[in-house]
Amino acid sequence: MTPLWPPGSVDCVTAGKPAQGAVVLHMRLNLITADPQKLGDSIKFIETEVRPQVDSQPGSLGTALYTNPEPGLAILESFWASDNAMAASEHHLGPTRRAAVERAAGTVSVERYQVPVFELEAPARGGAGLRLTRMDLEPAAVEDAVEAYGDTAVPWLADTAGFCSTLLLVDDQTGHAISETLWQNSEALAATRSVAAAVRVETVAATGCVIRAVEEYGLVSTSARKA
Repeated sequence: MTPLWPPGSVDCVTAGKPAQGAVVLHMRLNLITADPQKLGDSIKFIETEVRPQVDSQPGSLGTALYTNPEPGLAILESFWASDNAMAASEHHLGPTRRAAVERAAGTVSVERYQVPVFELEAPARGGAGLRLTRMDLEPAAVEDAVEAYGDTAVPWLADTAGFCSTLLLVDDQTGHAISETLWQNSEALAATRSVAAAVRVETVAATGCVIRAVEEYGLVSTSARKA
């Protein structure tokens, strides 16, 4: 399933901080660590059982599912129109999340973020490559960092061949943040590692953040849509 955003559309922000009154999406990110030999069964369960349940919840804006099969990693993201909708869904979706993890003989950690930056250059399909960069900021600096990311990183990315989209996820209480960039395929992902390194340097210089980790995944599917 492909994203429902039309090519070139931007949700929340094009560059800089969100406009006053703009709708800011919320996301729940589930990081699954699994037995690599059992990850496939868990992915099938997520596709057939978990995703339809998420999509049926009030305020749901769909899901995105990524995997790195060799070490047995998966990321399931669910998008929500509000923090209240995300919180209300937890009671209904918790059991299916546990069932997916049990099938994988693994563990899950759950993270919750706002999504103040989402720029879409082109639709992504299964096999697209995700680069996920974990960052830490001073909580008081989150708003300025959002603006700097839009002004610094987004233009660099938009001019790079194979670029599909970027999201910036933030927790303004803790200062934890994640940059996600999605590329047309694994070859485009690999070809942009040098550009990504330069963007990280510029982002650190502009925001004062600390880079904690860089991870890479492949897109399985997405049903995400804008508010």
